[in-house]
Amino acid sequence: MLLEKLCNATGPSGYEGDVRDLIKQAVKDYVDELKVDRMGNIIVHKKGTGKRVVVDAHMDEVGFIVTGYNEDGTLKFYSLGGIAANLLPSKVVLIGENKMPGVIGFKPIHLQSSEERKKAVSYDDCCIDIGSSSKEETKKLVSLGEFAVFDTEFGVFGEGLYKGKAFDDRMGCSVLIQALKESYDCDLYGVFNVQEEVGERGAFVSAFGVKADIGIVLEGTICADMSNVPKHLRATEVGKGPAISIMDRTSIFNQDISREITNLAEQKGIPYQFRRAIAGGNDAYAIHASGEGAKVATISVPCRYIHSSVSVASKCDYENTVKLLVEYLKIIK
Repeated sequence: MLLEKLCNATGPSGYEGDVRDLIKQAVKDYVDELKVDRMGNIIVHKKGTGKRVVVDAHMDEVGFIVTGYNEDGTLKFYSLGGIAANLLPSKVVLIGENKMPGVIGFKPIHLQSSEERKKAVSYDDCCIDIGSSSKEETKKLVSLGEFAVFDTEFGVFGEGLYKGKAFDDRMGCSVLIQALKESYDCDLYGVFNVQEEVGERGAFVSAFGVKADIGIVLEGTICADMSNVPKHLRATEVGKGPAISIMDRTSIFNQDISREITNLAEQKGIPYQFRRAIAGGNDAYAIHASGEGAKVATISVPCRYIHSSVSVASKCDYENTVKLLVEYLKIIK
């Protein structure tokens, strides 16, 4: 299953090589042109006679980078992308291309003072334990600048649910790959960008090169449909269909395009919801702010617990996001 392979692959910001190889292999038979730019973005082209449209998903996931060595053989590290420090203790990670296992260490509650228990967890309070007993030994095993990602395997559970890491944005990557298998009248570019989680860096480069009229961004987006969250504060809900964004921290999405997408969903009987939050941002910012700009919209798969060691999403939401994107691209002339 392609989605499973994408989510299990390691590819934090700046280290997307494994994911890039998977995507290139998956799309090469469905596009007229494929190139990798200097940033490492994949840009594919399905030639058409209509408007120039770019559909965007980012390859990178949140992760960590090794920044130093402790005397006891553990590693100092910091985040690649937004991972809250309170999520770190006792998580298992894989380090580098060789996937060396490590455990994020943190002082147990039994040994913490009353003041320590009140203090928020910080990266300085944590380390990565690889089972080494000295700094010298660790230096032989792990280089500074090595990346690490959560050690989480993709799986199916519950009633039609997926669990795994990197749903932000391997969900979007998989949706785009499926959409590229269809034929359209529009002049279509599919872009799989790097380094979105550290400031949309790849998207600025690809957007400047493509110069699209319309940009559609695919995301695995925030969801907080838990029992302790009031319904009016739930940004999205799993199982209610793809989410259409109105605004986020970096973009105000084009109302005409968003209305076309929701009207089409209603005509085709595809469930959808609006993303009822403005937190976060994505590659749409780079697309509509580069060169002469472009009209942008975002279609997302709602994902619980993103930017953590595991996320949860609905198989139906994923499949309906594919359907909605394909149907929309088919009406663009």
